[in-house]
Amino acid sequence: MTENIRFKLPPYPPLDKGGRRGGVAFLWDESFLWGLMAHKALKGLGLPFNLVTAEETQSGALAGYRMLFVPGGWASNKGKKLGESGIRAIQDFVSRGGSYLGFCGGAGLATGAKGGMGLLNVMRRPTSERVPSFSGRIELNISEHPIWKGLAVPIFHAWWPSQFIVGDNGVNVLATYGSALPDAFSSDLNVGDTEDCGGWKKFEDIYRINLDPGRLVKEPSIIEGMYGKGKVILSLIHFDTPGDLNGEQALVNLWEYLAGERAEAEAQNYNKKSFSHDPVGAIHELPLQNLCSDLIALGERNFLWFWRTPMLLQWRRGVRGFEYNTLYIMMKEILELMASREAGAASYVPALGKIKELLVPFIEKAERLLVLERHAMQDGHITYERCDDDEIRAIRLVLFSDSKSYGGMFKALIDEVDTLLFSLISLGKET
Repeated sequence: MTENIRFKLPPYPPLDKGGRRGGVAFLWDESFLWGLMAHKALKGLGLPFNLVTAEETQSGALAGYRMLFVPGGWASNKGKKLGESGIRAIQDFVSRGGSYLGFCGGAGLATGAKGGMGLLNVMRRPTSERVPSFSGRIELNISEHPIWKGLAVPIFHAWWPSQFIVGDNGVNVLATYGSALPDAFSSDLNVGDTEDCGGWKKFEDIYRINLDPGRLVKEPSIIEGMYGKGKVILSLIHFDTPGDLNGEQALVNLWEYLAGERAEAEAQNYNKKSFSHDPVGAIHELPLQNLCSDLIALGERNFLWFWRTPMLLQWRRGVRGFEYNTLYIMMKEILELMASREAGAASYVPALGKIKELLVPFIEKAERLLVLERHAMQDGHITYERCDDDEIRAIRLVLFSDSKSYGGMFKALIDEVDTLLFSLISLGKET
């Protein structure tokens, strides 16, 4: 049932006299939590955009737009969803003069790395050479550029970013990393606390990964180049982080610089509204949300995670916290949207039924897994992919497969959740 809902989109804006629609196309597929986060940030600022899918991109939906925005998510999954025809469509769009803006995974998609589109001659640093688990606030060293207009202190948020290797003198570095702020984290270690108590070396030996955020200093974080006639900006910084005023200003500047678009007078303050995680309340009386809330509560009482921002958890090394984080926030948004649109809610019952079929067994296995992982942490060192316990390994394989970029029961579930969320957001003006 959900497949038929997905593509009933509002019509694209009409072409202007010059044959262009203007504005921004926002590529939704394979973004999940990052797509929702970006959507809220842009709506909250009143920045204009239209959601497009990979399938629509393959069919020429970018024609007439001035800019394509691709939010975070796994770059490899985005590339697979676009396929060769979608990738060619984006390359053609940019080469003819369209602008491209990519955040994190959307940035990785545009590089020359395997599976990338090659919009810029940039590679991603191998995991063994980078700091793979940094998250939080970090100061930037910025070059003079219109996207920094109105910003006094360049402090922004990075969320587990990749790292660029720039191999082309034609690529301009708009910002490099500076010092991480004390409230940031590397893996599950607080930056300020760790640096106050002996530093990173012993933990790097234990964790077997690079942890010291000092390794990021002077590494490129935002770059700009040309692909044919089009501008390309790739950012490992999440300007769409909830509550980040610097990020909001940068978003406004980016829209004006790349698309010639200004914020609308009446912004929808989605990202400024209260976002409670209290499992008590009207919306949480719905059984599906109760399941997700109970899962989050289990992790909290077992000291496996806590909330960093209204939309992002910080979890302990050894569990796949981001997947549970993504499921909870996306389900919460779905049920809140449905509660606000009672007139059209009945049409989504079949989609919710399909989600429930997948969600109930997923939650049951996930709760068992989290308790087992919590106990395993007491016995020795585990990571989200390595553990000596046979039962833990078996449940992980079923829930997530052995892929870092989503698989198993989780991928089947989150795809259904994403389809319904996309439908609710896209049809909001019609319901």
